[in-house]
Amino acid sequence: MAGPSTSTNPPEIKSRIGAILRATSGNFLEQFDFFLFGFYAQDIAKAFFPAANETAALLNAYGVFWLGALMRPVGAVVLGAYIDRIGRRQGLIVTLALMALGTVVIAFCPSYAAIGVAAPVIVLIGRLIQGFSAGVELGGVSVYLSEIATPGNRGFYTSFQSSSQQVAIFVAAIIGFVLREAIPSDTFLDAIGGIAKWRIPFFVGCIIIPVIFMLRRSLEETPAFLAMKKHPTASEVFASAIANWRIVILGMMIAVLTTTTFYFITVYAPGFGRQLNLSPTGTLLVTLLVAVTNFIWNPVGGAVSDRIGRKPVLVTIAALAFLTAYPALSWLAAAPTLGKLLAVQMMFSFYFGVYSGTMLGCLVEIVPAHVRTTCFSIAFALAAGIFGTSTPIVATKLISMTNGDKASPAYWLMFGAALGIIAALVVYRGGRQTVATYDPVSEPATGKA
Repeated sequence: MAGPSTSTNPPEIKSRIGAILRATSGNFLEQFDFFLFGFYAQDIAKAFFPAANETAALLNAYGVFWLGALMRPVGAVVLGAYIDRIGRRQGLIVTLALMALGTVVIAFCPSYAAIGVAAPVIVLIGRLIQGFSAGVELGGVSVYLSEIATPGNRGFYTSFQSSSQQVAIFVAAIIGFVLREAIPSDTFLDAIGGIAKWRIPFFVGCIIIPVIFMLRRSLEETPAFLAMKKHPTASEVFASAIANWRIVILGMMIAVLTTTTFYFITVYAPGFGRQLNLSPTGTLLVTLLVAVTNFIWNPVGGAVSDRIGRKPVLVTIAALAFLTAYPALSWLAAAPTLGKLLAVQMMFSFYFGVYSGTMLGCLVEIVPAHVRTTCFSIAFALAAGIFGTSTPIVATKLISMTNGDKASPAYWLMFGAALGIIAALVVYRGGRQTVATYDPVSEPATGKA
């Protein structure tokens, strides 16, 4: 009888397309709920955050949205260390469970009218749980995709992490459009059988949770993780992350433009449309089209950066965003129409998609391999938690502080673009890529400068 195999070669992924679908399924749930929170921010504000005026209530709702995101860095450290130690597959199942819990809490939380101050507290807890999970979801999935990528296609593979989120935006927009058309806007907060109508999309999110769990449970571990000679302990993960703080900060700066642009054209877009006095239904249709183009541009950006390098794509897109953001929004705000909104959103969609598809490959390559999930997740979580998810509240504040200048949110996008340019030039200075300073696995980055 033959003895047990002594081969040390890790098994190959059976189906890369299947692995991509299973890995990115959790992103769908995360972004589906995030978009719903932004789109129904005014309804949520009325239900959970009663205030003296509508703007104050809206700022309270956006504030809770942002506070949840501030948990991302915490989740990136704690869950990132877990994934780098235990494995990609098991870690992604845990993050999905936490994300699902947060979604259920928000969907079923009674209103302020029913239970008083406990309502906003419960909603905040739900958002904190979601933020904690989201802190590592994007990093974990991006690392997984990068580790199953075929040679020379790392940017293309990792870009599908972001593309999967656009499917969630598309589905959420479709549901929102159907509800808006089927139910008159002046009765949208009324009850159907005791259930507020705005909760319906959140219940849909709860229904799809079991399906996503089934997909994630069949996920295979990456050959790259199985081939690692040593999996670091939690203390070693933290030590390496601290030792590489400079590259983590640079990664955060590169990711800021992705996060601010994304939340501007998706989560904040419905509220921005209302501020421009545009039709909610029309604004939703524009957002739906943005989700489609985002899905297309992400893999294009990843594939192009695989061929010509990350630096030229990052710097070019960031420079274009810096130069055109304010003129574009000024043109839109001067005489708002749905056609103008569509044109401006398409421009930002192009910037976001191409830049994001490139940025994901860049972050994977510049962080140390043995703590790849942790460092990637910390960098992106800081960008999303501090800058990206604060976009709705910052944009609302900017308009208020500039006496109603509807183009003023462009300053926030320009700030993100400036950070991206500076960081990309530092990372790729002199035509050479700056990489982590401490990496016992000694895996060289493969991206072109």
